[in-house]
Amino acid sequence: MADQIPLYPVRSAAAAAHRKRAASYSAAGPGSGAEWPSSRYQLEDESAHLDEMPLMMSEEGFENDESDYHTLPRARTARRRRGLERFVCGGWKLLCASCCDWLVNICQRKRELKARTVWLGCPEKCEEKHPRNSIKNQKYNIFTFIPGVLYEQFKFFLNLYFLVVSCSQFVPALKIGCLYTYWAPLGFVLAVTIMREAIDEFRRFQRDKEVNSQLYSKLTVRGKVQVKSSDIQVGDLIIVEKNQRIPSDMVFLRTSEKAGSCFIRTDQLDGETDWKLKVAVSCTQRLPALGDLFSISAYVYAQKPQLDIHSFEGTFTREDSDPPIHESLSIENTLWANTIVASGTVIGVVIYTGKETRSVMNTSNPKNKVGLLDLELNQLTKALFAALVALSVVMVTLQGFVGPWYRSLFRFLLLFSYIIPISLRVNLDMGKAAYGWMIMKDESIPGTVVRTSTIPEELGRLVYLLTDKTGTLTQNEMVFKRLHLGTVSYGADTMDEIQGHLRNPCPQMQSQAGGNNASSTPPRKAQSSAPKVRKSVSSRVHEAVKAIALCHNVSPVYESRAGVGGEAEYAEADQDFSDGNRTYQAASPDEVALVQWTESVGLTLVSRDLGSVQLRTPSGQIQTYCILQMFPFTSESKRMGVIVRDESTAEITFYMKGADVAMSSIVQYNDWLEEECGNMAREGLRTLVVAKRALTEEQYQDFESRYSQAKLSIHDRALKVAAVVESLERQMELLCLTGVEDRLQADVRPTLELLRNAGIKIWMLTGDKLETATCIAKSSHLVSRTQDIHIFRPVTNRGEAHLELNAFRRKHDCALVISGDSLEVCLKYYEHELAELACQCPAVVCCRCSPTQKARIAKLLQHHTGKRTCAVGDGGNDVSMIQAADCGIGIEGKEGRQASLAADFSVTQFRHIGRLLMVHGRSSYKRSAALGQFVMHRGLIISTMQAVFSSVFYFASVPLYQGFLMVGYATIYTMFPVFSLVLDQDVKPETAMLYPELYKDLTKGRSLSFKTFLVWVLISIYQGGILMYGALLLFESEFVHVLAISFTALILTELLMVALTIRTWHWLMAVAEVLSLGCYVASLAFLNEYFDVAFITTVTFVWKVSAITMVSCLPLYVLKYLKRKLSPPSYTKLAS
Repeated sequence: MADQIPLYPVRSAAAAAHRKRAASYSAAGPGSGAEWPSSRYQLEDESAHLDEMPLMMSEEGFENDESDYHTLPRARTARRRRGLERFVCGGWKLLCASCCDWLVNICQRKRELKARTVWLGCPEKCEEKHPRNSIKNQKYNIFTFIPGVLYEQFKFFLNLYFLVVSCSQFVPALKIGCLYTYWAPLGFVLAVTIMREAIDEFRRFQRDKEVNSQLYSKLTVRGKVQVKSSDIQVGDLIIVEKNQRIPSDMVFLRTSEKAGSCFIRTDQLDGETDWKLKVAVSCTQRLPALGDLFSISAYVYAQKPQLDIHSFEGTFTREDSDPPIHESLSIENTLWANTIVASGTVIGVVIYTGKETRSVMNTSNPKNKVGLLDLELNQLTKALFAALVALSVVMVTLQGFVGPWYRSLFRFLLLFSYIIPISLRVNLDMGKAAYGWMIMKDESIPGTVVRTSTIPEELGRLVYLLTDKTGTLTQNEMVFKRLHLGTVSYGADTMDEIQGHLRNPCPQMQSQAGGNNASSTPPRKAQSSAPKVRKSVSSRVHEAVKAIALCHNVSPVYESRAGVGGEAEYAEADQDFSDGNRTYQAASPDEVALVQWTESVGLTLVSRDLGSVQLRTPSGQIQTYCILQMFPFTSESKRMGVIVRDESTAEITFYMKGADVAMSSIVQYNDWLEEECGNMAREGLRTLVVAKRALTEEQYQDFESRYSQAKLSIHDRALKVAAVVESLERQMELLCLTGVEDRLQADVRPTLELLRNAGIKIWMLTGDKLETATCIAKSSHLVSRTQDIHIFRPVTNRGEAHLELNAFRRKHDCALVISGDSLEVCLKYYEHELAELACQCPAVVCCRCSPTQKARIAKLLQHHTGKRTCAVGDGGNDVSMIQAADCGIGIEGKEGRQASLAADFSVTQFRHIGRLLMVHGRSSYKRSAALGQFVMHRGLIISTMQAVFSSVFYFASVPLYQGFLMVGYATIYTMFPVFSLVLDQDVKPETAMLYPELYKDLTKGRSLSFKTFLVWVLISIYQGGILMYGALLLFESEFVHVLAISFTALILTELLMVALTIRTWHWLMAVAEVLSLGCYVASLAFLNEYFDVAFITTVTFVWKVSAITMVSCLPLYVLKYLKRKLSPPSYTKLAS
């Protein structure tokens, strides 16, 4: 990394107390430096030293007397200099924050969320009042709509300015024209805005009403009654049919399915398209009839409402039995609101409603994104306002401050108010809508949707692209590629060997088949005559494949039996497991890929319910296993397990699979696992380690009692359950290592290369493990194969982060790979330093990233670099990152549409991003920059003419043009040609894709800057002066002739300037020019109040207007021609 960048650690108040000790430590010499951190400097004392210890070039700096401590006095000086400022600002912020918090607490007291006891079917027994179960997505109500919309409009400087100007016309002394010249444009803008908001608000109201009015069956003592979704209360027993939305958060009590479980679809909650298996409470599922729910005295104890949709802790208690029945409740017993029942009919007891449901609590209002171009135009608008005030003061000063000068000052402010054009916002908003329409109509990127129409220009200013891996760079289509047993490895070309092993059962499998002794004896003799190694490999293959076929959460689904009335036949139809009729459902595509592979080699999963699994062997025999316990996969444990009993032999086996980092310490010692995991990761494969442990009946019974007791705990349940499960995870027999490939999306490599050549730095943020992430980064060419990769070693404290950052700083031009845990530590202590170094890397890969960390990285880049960031993702875990970035792009993938719906732009494939940025992003920015500056020019030129007119006529505050002339000038006379600039393009789309370097120039913001703005100001002053002075020089006898000549020349000048600005003509541009000119010529006949119709039909009028227009435009055409010849822009070289 760049050696000249000093790295300063975060300094705390403890720094001063330890300065001397730190200084003596740095000068202690090589001996003490080599021992850092030694026993003398323990962890609790370490941070104190690090406060004064700057990050140095290398670890040798700890051993040298010449350290970087010369930076400390500078830091102290800066701290002293900022002391008063911090005190004042900090005190003010603290005071404001305290007042705001107090007001919020007074105005909107939030009820504290508490755990609750919910009695079945007895909402009246609830101790506290719970929120209504109504959904409200409306922003306003009937009383706040108008004030709210007006506030949203007038909080912007531009609109507020025009409101003040328009209101001033009600003061007789300040009135300088007709009211409609000011109120008509402002009223038009407000009417369009209010109408658009009203339509959106009405649509939200209709959607809310539709959802809140959905009818559900509520179970009561008198039977079933129909209730609206909004009338459901905590404690109600609600019946939800198949394909019906679950109205509130419920505990799953009963189902019509014989297995006591059901599937739900959660794509609207977590973005995952795979079905989830939910389990009914066994106590209520065993009840003979539905009405028996009211004959028992039972309640559910539920934890307080939480954000986490993947966890739940509660208990179910039935009091009227002897002894009382207690069951623990977990996430598999819950039915969250806004999920869909996919099988059977379910009955649940409502535990959370309305604002306390998981879906509502996880719904955050995304920030209103404002484009950089809008912020830049806002700054230019303020500069124009300053110019407006300055010009008015100058005019009053030259007038000599005679009479009521302040009245003259206000009149001049009103006269020159067109310096800030109200049509600027209208034109830009219409332009954004046009860009969005063009994007969605582009046949090269079909299926692209613009969901946020306010920031299309952001696509042309991006510097950092943050992308997810799975489903974004890869297809999220898993294919089984490798099985490794330690001594032998099977790939795609040797899978037939595995099939051969399975067709010839090993002794263990033969004995389990349940045949007679005669049928099982010959194979034993045959096996004994075979070589010993062959027998060992065959046995291990059988065990590995069986473990993979049993240890998962996959359920086979048979489409033909999806009907409600088919449950009884389904349970008994063991013989009808047709392969073409079966699909697999699981929470992860990895799981489905493994089960599909076992089916391909001969061992097929044919049936699964809560208590059993049935496998079909290659010979057609059905093996049944009883599921005793299931331990689902979690991001913390990184593994899953299952305990099964073979019904033919009564053997109990504990199978487990998981990531190598979690399993390496669980399995027995081996010398190949770590190496082979690395090899598979380098091939881009996702690895899983599979292991087993045989249990005796006594061992299992002991475990079950401890496990049941832990699950009933109210406090620290997760920790207690994990501790009990870990007691089984000891010295497990390593069976195999599997490798699954996640294929790259189409054209990922050329798209990433295109983006890199455009100057965009790409960061890959993934929840996958380090090895796989690194491999995908190489295979996708995010990191070139010749490029060095610095893998940031795991750090857990400040001292380790300090040393590792020093080591990283010595590297030059290398890609960074860092894990989420290490990233968290570095961001805590060395946020600025890490960002400084990482931003210089050509590529960054962050693995094991949580959704929160992804969003934090996006905000870090925005804050640290000030550059525009774009986030790309396809799953629910990418939503926070997409919403945090300046521009979010969602990909409709296998993980659902949650990211796509939350994004500003939605595409169907990653490769479409290249064209979206290079063509549409670039064009949108350049067009809006030209459009914005031209609209400002249109206001500046008429204000210049007004200034010249007033100065010639003794600084009188009299308007030059009044009434319809001013309205027509900003609308029908010039609006269409000016707006046609949204169709302009400097290069063809093919050229923009072929030369992505053209995109790199945009990030410098040269298309819209104070320099280009100043050029347009000078052009406006020149043309306004020429038009007004020319008309005055050609003055004949009446003032009305000056008016006609100057206004006609002004309209012609504007039309010619549009033609001068255009780089590539479109037929609609020519139509707009001709139409506007025709409208003006036709309207001359009706403007008797302003023009002398007899004069404007004479040859004198025509040559005078032509002469003035020629003088105002011809020099600019000459300058433009010379500039193109002497210093042509880069795109002209490519277009020629």
